Amino acid sequence: MKNTFQGSFVLVTGASSGLGEAFARQLAARGANLVLTARSRPKLDALANELSKTHGVRVEAVDADLSQPWGVDELFGNVDSLDVRIEHLVNNAGFGVFKKLVDMDRSSFDAVFATNVTGAMLMGREAAKHFIQRNKGNIVNICSTASLRGAANGTAYYASKFALRGMTECWRAELRPHNIRVFLINPSEVLTNFGAAAGFTQNENPTKLRGEEIAHMIKAALEMDDRGFTPELTVFATNPKD
Repeated sequence: MKNTFQGSFVLVTGASSGLGEAFARQLAARGANLVLTARSRPKLDALANELSKTHGVRVEAVDADLSQPWGVDELFGNVDSLDVRIEHLVNNAGFGVFKKLVDMDRSSFDAVFATNVTGAMLMGREAAKHFIQRNKGNIVNICSTASLRGAANGTAYYASKFALRGMTECWRAELRPHNIRVFLINPSEVLTNFGAAAGFTQNENPTKLRGEEIAHMIKAALEMDDRGFTPELTVFATNPKD
């Protein structure tokens, strides 16, 4: 099997921790060069230095606020100045707020959509401009099983993932004629720092998914020959226990 990643550049958003960090580690191990972005520059720098030394790949760290148009413009401006040719975008940045409908405030709702939906759209838009010019490219949107059904207290987060699913289907219809593949990855519960940031506790558990399993699915999806692709992958733990 050819190595899709050897010498190519992958842009990973939300890369300073959690799933994004897991993706970066696994892709670097496959020989991918990386552009890692998040809001936390110290964590990005530490990860970039580690991966470049361990795997002998080029890793650039660029801090950016992807919820703002100027942040995305600045990110792609920095990428251009680094003389980097992005071939794969992993749209991973996101967070959750979980409240009852009667307690949901507009600022929390808007903040979730600004990152999970608007930020993903802005990143996809700018990447697509480059990919269309080259008639080639890959966009991976990290969604969730939350996009498959609703749940109590999920007004903001679940709705954002339903929106990301819808956008992904639209992009796929638009971009396939340009040989651009658009993937949707739906993890179920994963042991990361997401839960703590969203205000709920996750206990270490050997039966629940880790970032490594989701990273494996991204790698496997992208490694298929360009003549085909798997539009959507959903990942469940085999037999999770609380």
